[in-house]
Amino acid sequence: MTEPLNILIIGLGLIGASFGKAIRAQGLNDRSVFVLGHDRSLGVADQAVALGVLDQAVTDLADLPRVDVVVLAVPVMAIGDVIDDIKPLIGSLQVLTDVGSVKGEVVRAVRARLGILPGCFVPGHPIAGAEQSGVAAARADLFDRHMHILTPLPESDPAAVQLITQLWQAIGADVVEMSVERHDEVLAATSHLPHLLAFSLVDTLARESDNREIFKYAAGGFRDFSRIAASDPTMWHDIFLTNKDATLSVLRRFQADLTMLEQAIEQGDGDLLHTVFTRAKSARDHFTQMLAERQKD
Repeated sequence: MTEPLNILIIGLGLIGASFGKAIRAQGLNDRSVFVLGHDRSLGVADQAVALGVLDQAVTDLADLPRVDVVVLAVPVMAIGDVIDDIKPLIGSLQVLTDVGSVKGEVVRAVRARLGILPGCFVPGHPIAGAEQSGVAAARADLFDRHMHILTPLPESDPAAVQLITQLWQAIGADVVEMSVERHDEVLAATSHLPHLLAFSLVDTLARESDNREIFKYAAGGFRDFSRIAASDPTMWHDIFLTNKDATLSVLRRFQADLTMLEQAIEQGDGDLLHTVFTRAKSARDHFTQMLAERQKD
């Protein structure tokens, strides 16, 4: 009888816990899985067991049973320290992966702590999430029909890439591959900048003297735009500091366009405003259609 695939998830926030809950429910084709989990916050791993996220809580990373796959689901700037904790495991792993939103920094951290990039290492990033955080927010369907980006390295073992692809596909994700550099550029534009804008807008309005009146009358547009400002501040602090160059590049392009709109409003240039708004609506409609078609596949 085939032994179960032992998967260790380190970091039991929304993403790590949802991965555990989903893979426990689905398994891997005809092979069973056994999910272990560790979190630095006291009691979280035990809570994850009670919630059906894990099969077993791990208190001490120095005292582990056989592990085949390690999923690093901690903030990007914490990955280096975790690599130090699991160094004795790495030589026997089939897969070492992560879920961080900045791939360049993760690769740098692994290389700095190990001196090499091991063949089992396949960086990854699920394009899924919610404004809620923590193990209690875990959802087994969080990744269903959402993209999971893998950024295999020249050093990555094809067998490791195949196994981690199968794991994410088993829980409903659409797995695509991309270079580390391209990933960080794309995510700076599509995820990091929108989060920065949402955090900034909510903070600006919250510091107004009449903020209670402002928020009282905020309608759906503000609610929809500001939703992501409820995301985990520690995670996003790490993302902006570690994907600095790509984020600043897209931010500066956006600032230039915002200045153009400011001048158009000041000068009463309705034609420019209408052109920009029409172009944006067309792009958003096309994006909505793309999403709808993907959901039907």
